[in-house]
Amino acid sequence: MCAKPISEADGGWVRVCRIDALAGLAMLPVFVAGRHLLLVQESGRLFAIERACPHEGADLALGRCAKGRLLCPRHLAWFDLDTGSVSPGWDFRDLRTYPVRPLGDDVCIWIEGARASIRPQC
Repeated sequence: MCAKPISEADGGWVRVCRIDALAGLAMLPVFVAGRHLLLVQESGRLFAIERACPHEGADLALGRCAKGRLLCPRHLAWFDLDTGSVSPGWDFRDLRTYPVRPLGDDVCIWIEGARASIRPQC
């Protein structure tokens, strides 16, 4: 039996939802540890990103995904889902990305400063 949660002093893995909540969806808005995030399924991979565009705060859940990129519905810039980098020609910060992984039937996101809500499999 394990007694220690998966965590470090500055963050932890937080359960977000069950994997089946993503069934048939490309994107799922979630609220985790005080943050509005977006889970994105694209090309068989799972990503976690901030939900608001860093340019004008547009809701990226209204955007669309293709070829590993997310299109902002307001100003049509693309964000790389792996790195959060914005398409050339735009002068604002990159999109925040978060480590994400499945654990059993759940989806978990690493949140800096959060208390871990899952325990390691031992």
